[in-house]
Formats: sequence, structure tokens, C-alpha cells
Amino acid sequence: MSKNTKTEVEKFMRGLVKRNPGEIEFHQAVREVTESLMPLILDNPQYRKAQILERMTEPDRIIIFRVTWEDDEGNFRANRAWRVQFNNSIGPYKGGLRFHPSVTLSILKFLGFEQTFKNSLTGLPMGGGKGGSNFNPKGKSDHEVMRFCYSMMTELHRHIGEDTDIPAGDIGVGAREISFLFGQYKRMKNRFTGILTGKGLSFGGSSGRREATGYGCVYFCENMFKHRGESIEGKRCLISGSGNVAIYSIEKALEMGAKVLTFSDSSGFIYDPDGINQDKLAFLKDLKEVRRGRAHEYADKFKNAEFHAGKRPWNVPADIAFPCATQNEISKEEAETLIKNGIQAVSEGANMPTVLEGAHAFVNAKILFGPAKAANAGGVAVSGLEQSQNALRLSWDHREVDDRLKDIMRSIHAKCVEHGSDDDNFVNYVKGANIAGFIKVADAMLAYGAV
Repeated sequence: MSKNTKTEVEKFMRGLVKRNPGEIEFHQAVREVTESLMPLILDNPQYRKAQILERMTEPDRIIIFRVTWEDDEGNFRANRAWRVQFNNSIGPYKGGLRFHPSVTLSILKFLGFEQTFKNSLTGLPMGGGKGGSNFNPKGKSDHEVMRFCYSMMTELHRHIGEDTDIPAGDIGVGAREISFLFGQYKRMKNRFTGILTGKGLSFGGSSGRREATGYGCVYFCENMFKHRGESIEGKRCLISGSGNVAIYSIEKALEMGAKVLTFSDSSGFIYDPDGINQDKLAFLKDLKEVRRGRAHEYADKFKNAEFHAGKRPWNVPADIAFPCATQNEISKEEAETLIKNGIQAVSEGANMPTVLEGAHAFVNAKILFGPAKAANAGGVAVSGLEQSQNALRLSWDHREVDDRLKDIMRSIHAKCVEHGSDDDNFVNYVKGANIAGFIKVADAMLAYGAV
């Protein structure tokens, strides 16, 4: 980065931090993008004159509301909820809802900002948004979750619609929560329309949606290896998390011939030196999707596996890392350990799972580093395909959806290569994803004028 570029980045960030005090995650997400985009903006005065980056980092609107609900003991409870409608320049707002005690406005703004670029990369007509609540569905009964979802949709329905804003699921919002939310919307509006994605197959959902983020993450990684004449076949993989993204990353990696060594949850991680096979994956799916058990039960079942309480898997030597748990789960030190242990590629399945200094370390080491806005775009891509099926009143089978997902991930990879290749043929996927995602949105904003 030149001295002038660095000066402009710091100047921009000072203004952003001043306008958004205390929003650390949002600052991190914007800085990562700004470092890539500032040279482009300095070379293109039309973007600078129109203050495109300043406008793009300011949400169109933020809706904040209270959600009051009744628990099983008859007590009234109250949570805070948000919907951040970030940018609809290329289509209606699209992005998930997250239910977790850690949810704050800063986290939702970072996610909505990232979503704008991610959705642009898919090539589908979707703007960026995100929402959620500090409600914790863990430990709640189905009836408590139902009452919370009904109350949330009672307010949220005013602000969403198939041509306005189409939420989906995220952490803490799975099939159960989407079903309750959709049922309440249908009851209140007397309309059966695709205003949520991630729905059940019996009422407008898409085949392949559950697997899409994990599958897409592995497809993107395979495209990175293919670009240099290799494959993920035979590679040792570290995967964090044990939700949908992690489980279906494991499934697709196994299908493509890789050896998966780890998974994790909030209690610690499992290291299985023998590798997770199909039978073990079936046990893991039952453990996490049905019984909602803890990681250590895997080690109780498979005696060669090791459970490491309170730790993350990034010190295990391997060839590929798929961080699929949550934001900032790879520290600078852990990134350096991965590099030291010979990691060849990192493909981000979670949103912003690597701290900024760790991402810099991966890029400087010139490993294959697929940032989340590119590598985990498979989920929102299939959400977009669900919208299309809803609009057409038809359903595509799993093979057709998966083929379309492969094509979209291949296209995203090609865009990253186009905008991120250096003179020595190294592809900076962070730079490529940021520039490719930015140009489409920025050009639309320029076309609209002062909007």
C-alpha cells in the first residue's frame, strides 16, 4: 500500500469511527474493504466525487424494536431486535436473521455491509441487509421459541416483502424459527409469498438450501486449487463449528476425497487423526441436528478421537482450514501458527472468521485465502434461487440447484481472479472479491444520482 493510499484509508476510517463510535466489528469489516478499494477510488474520480464509499458504509435505514413474549412460566420477557437495511441499489435487501445473546448493532452492521458485497458477487439481483435479536433460543422450549417468533414477526412484517426485504436464517435461526416466522407473516398478511428464505420444502423452500453454504465453501476452495492445477483430493482439512455450514462442509469435502480431521463447538474441538468418515458424519449429524449434544460425545463414541476443551483447532497441522463457526475465531497468532504448520488454503465458511491482522498474514504468505464474502456466498446464492422458484411457483430438484450453485461459485471465483491477480500470477482473493463486489453496486449508485 502506497503512502498516499494509507493516508487516505486512515482519513476515511477516522471519519467512519467518529460517526459509529464503539462499533468494533463494523470498523473491522469496513477497514478490510477500504484497504482494497482505496487505490481504485483514487484512480476513479467519479467514485470519489460522488462519495460512493461514504454512502455505501451508511445503511439506508436501521429499524430497532422491542420483542415482548411470554415464557412457559407465565413471565413476560423482552428482547431487543434490529433490521439493518444496508443497500438496495441492485435489488431488494437480502440477508439473514441471527438470534444470539452476542447480537449487537455493530455485529449486524458488519454483517449487512459484508452482505452487500457478497450478494453483488453472486450476480443475482439482491441488495444487502441483516437482522436479528439478542434472544437466545438455546434452552428454550419450542413453545417459547414460537411465541418469540410470533411477536418478532408482528413488528417485522411492516418492513419486509418480496420486493423490499427478504430475510433468511443465520446463527440461532434454523428451520424451526423460519417456519414460525413465516406462519405468523402468512396469518397477518393473508398472503402466501416468498418473503423469507430457508423455508421447509413443503411450503416453498428450495432443495439444497441447508447444504448450500458448506457446499459452496468447498466448491470455492476447489476452484482456488484448480486455478493452480491442483485439487483438494487427499488434502487434510481442519473445520471449525458443528452447525449447518460445518457439517455440510465436512460432507462435501469427504465427497471430493479430502480427509477431515476436526470439528468444534463452544465447549472445545475434536481432533480425529483417523479422519471423519461417512459413518462418523452420520453420528455427528444425529448428535448436533437431532439430539443437540456436545462435541465431547464424539470422543466418547470414537476412542481414537481427542476432545480439547475450551480450545480451537488451528494448531493441528493440515493443508486446508475451513473456519465455519463465527466471526474472529482465527487470531493473528493462530493464523501465524497455521502458516508455520504448512497450511495451503483457508476458505472462510463463517462471516469474517479471521481477524484483520490474520487475514493480512494469510495474504502476505501468499496462501490461497478465500474471504467470507466470496467463499461463503453459496448460502445466499441458493436463497436467491429459492426466491426465483417462489416467483415462478415451481421447485427445482437437488441436482439442478446444486449445478446452479457450482456455476455461481465458479463465477465468483472468476471475478476474484479478474480483479485480484498480481503481476506474478498470485491471486489476492480479498482484493478481487472487494473490487468485484464494489463495482456493480457503485455503478448502480452512480446511475441513480443523489439517492
